[in-house]
Amino acid sequence: MNPLATRLNRALGPAAAFLSREGRRMYFPYGGILGQGAEAKACAINATVGMAFEEDGSPLVMDCFSDQVKLGRRAFLYAGSFGLPQLRARWKELQIAKNPSLKGVTYSNPVVTHALTHGIRIVAELFADPSDRLVAPDLYWDNYALIFSEAVGTPMETFNTFRRGAFDAAAMKAALMKPGAKKLLILNFPNNPTGYTATFEDARRIVAAVKAAASAGKRIVVVLDDAYFGLVYEKGIHAESLFAEFASLHRNVLAVKLDGTTKEDYAWGLRVGFISFAFKGATAEQLKALEDKAAGNVRSGISNASSLGQHLALAAYADKGYARQKRQKYDVLRRRYMAIRRLLAENPGYAEFFEPMPFNSGYFMCVKPKGVDAEEVRRHLVAKYSTGVIVLSGLVRLAFSTVPVAKLPRLFANVAAAIADLQKKKEK
Repeated sequence: MNPLATRLNRALGPAAAFLSREGRRMYFPYGGILGQGAEAKACAINATVGMAFEEDGSPLVMDCFSDQVKLGRRAFLYAGSFGLPQLRARWKELQIAKNPSLKGVTYSNPVVTHALTHGIRIVAELFADPSDRLVAPDLYWDNYALIFSEAVGTPMETFNTFRRGAFDAAAMKAALMKPGAKKLLILNFPNNPTGYTATFEDARRIVAAVKAAASAGKRIVVVLDDAYFGLVYEKGIHAESLFAEFASLHRNVLAVKLDGTTKEDYAWGLRVGFISFAFKGATAEQLKALEDKAAGNVRSGISNASSLGQHLALAAYADKGYARQKRQKYDVLRRRYMAIRRLLAENPGYAEFFEPMPFNSGYFMCVKPKGVDAEEVRRHLVAKYSTGVIVLSGLVRLAFSTVPVAKLPRLFANVAAAIADLQKKKEK
């Protein structure tokens, strides 16, 4: 094992037990090209870095690129494997502003990822072994299986998502308590595909269940997939990330927060995300060790995330219109959500064809077809009604994030009609 990895593992102390075999071997190469380059930054002549500069020392960038961007030519330089320092600091400020419960909580500085999917992959590689289990609700984003089960080889253990219209924390606890000392629990609120965010009571039960499992000796990495953070449309919902609750819950719990600009700031193509860490009793040295391992993983996979995207995010956060514009975009989605609520209330006959799953937030809502297969419904909607939907876990997912208010009545009418067609066909 590389001495740098050994040093990080020693710094983590007992917390190193959360790491996978690969995670224990991971380190940030301070003594390699990057470390040597850092030592040369103040030199009068710096012949270390793999970038190119003009004779006057400015970045050597073609006008056909730089003329399209108002951020200056430095946006074309490498951002580093940890991400731009200014952006990391600004994002942590924003995290605390959006999650007041984080004030005073000890957690790492965010490391920049190539958006949320990349962050999930980092989690899988740092913490998941084939002998571990990923615990997830049975209504989950299918990329979890692709990353953990297929790419990393960690089996998934799913539990019932809903019970009587609420999150089934008891089923989650039962899954955590099954044999095996180490688990990874992934929680995604607002949830993809259902568009459900935990209520205050849900949150209390979820945290209590994890604490009970940890107290029983289970070592748990709690992964908070906060991709759709902030998109909550009802009162009585736990609108903050659960990261604050898990950050110092129990010494057998390590919390990981994944978030970013993608959905929060309606900037899907920027591919700017963040990964943050916390555990009970963590020291600054231990948290820095986890940052180093995450940055080492970034370095070994993509070198660094898009500098252009990071500079653009920084500029947006400094813009005086940022908060107002973000609220305007949120209002667009909330109007669609409210329109769906009215549609369902005004059309009780839809109950003959489908059951809406609990939803209160996010980009999506799901319906469960009655008496027919969801995949058949999807194909029939495309073929006869020119309507595209997604099928996940036996449900029809409707992304109202993409559908104007004026087209929502037709969307639901088409879904009901397609199911009715298939029901009649099945009766013959």
